[in-house]
Amino acid sequence: MKREILITALISVSAFTFGQTIRRIDGSGITTDSLNAKINYLMKTANVSGLAISVYNDNKPVFSNTFGLANVHENVPFKQSSIVYGASLAKMVFAYIVMQFVQEKVIELDKPLVSYLNKQLPDYTINGWRRGYQDLKNDDRYKRITARMCLTHTTGFPNWRWFEADKKLKFKFDPGTRYSYSGEGLYLLQFVLEQITSKDYETISEERVFKPLGMKNTSQVWQPRFDSSICYGHNARGQIYELMKWKEASAGGSMSTTLEDFTIFYGVLINGKGLSKKSFNAMTSTHVRIKSRRQFGPLASIDSTDNDAIELGYGLGVGVFKTPFGRVFFKEGHDDGWGHYSICFPEKKIAIVIMTNNDNGESVFKELLAYSIGDVFTPWRWENYIPYNQD
Repeated sequence: MKREILITALISVSAFTFGQTIRRIDGSGITTDSLNAKINYLMKTANVSGLAISVYNDNKPVFSNTFGLANVHENVPFKQSSIVYGASLAKMVFAYIVMQFVQEKVIELDKPLVSYLNKQLPDYTINGWRRGYQDLKNDDRYKRITARMCLTHTTGFPNWRWFEADKKLKFKFDPGTRYSYSGEGLYLLQFVLEQITSKDYETISEERVFKPLGMKNTSQVWQPRFDSSICYGHNARGQIYELMKWKEASAGGSMSTTLEDFTIFYGVLINGKGLSKKSFNAMTSTHVRIKSRRQFGPLASIDSTDNDAIELGYGLGVGVFKTPFGRVFFKEGHDDGWGHYSICFPEKKIAIVIMTNNDNGESVFKELLAYSIGDVFTPWRWENYIPYNQD
């Protein structure tokens, strides 16, 4: 990777000025004042503790602001420098890094991951909360898994093993046959890259993204300096959730960041900086169609035609679908107290990042996306982004 490319990109996205008008995908515009007012209205009406947002026109940020509180109990304002739990937005950073390794021929998308290891996968027992891969000892299907399957969520693994009744890692279906969101799949690819490079994922992230882009307050593991700028997640009543300070880096979702930092990264990504055109197009184009009625829960195993009109699918680390304004790629993040969403319309060069620190946050996404950038295409039912004003 050419570091000078990313440094140049950093200068171009960080040195922006705010305009008075935000352009939406249909060519209409809104003022920054009206967007501020709309966000304040939505937060008050839906009882959302805090919200951070960046809007991009011509793939450059033209609006970036934070609203509400980072800590309701102590009345601490949500700032652009507040440390936010990135949840699964971290997966998009990981996919970006993986695509760099792919274009550098360090790893191939369709080569079985076991071929990069010095011993059989079930022979790796890892201390800590992930517990290694010994659970797969009697199931050779792990030998089929590729990097592409991990990035498209088609490994057949559950989201996380600890969600299973027996807390063991197992296949829910044959690898490569069905989309099913899986942090375990992302972590397996992370583990293999760590074996190939002899570096831990935090080091890889620092070398590939955080340091070159000047993301000084972003890390895959908790840093002591973050303690003075914590943004907490809140439940629907505004009560604070206990903060998890990650000690192990996980591609599936250990990253802490700020609106300032993530605005830089997302600007680099949507401009394709650090990636070849081929790699960027591969990352943000459809590799597998999604037929599930919902992304999570019981309806995730039931197929439907609900999203056939937009051709909902998955690229490499990001979701994809089609609109009258061209193809779109998106990535969300969710955990107790956190709801994030990002979406880019490449042909229009319009994009948005939204971060919220409240269980009610996702309930404003449908209306906020429509108002801010004219996005009425996001499959909010599939995402379970039930509007605050809908029973």
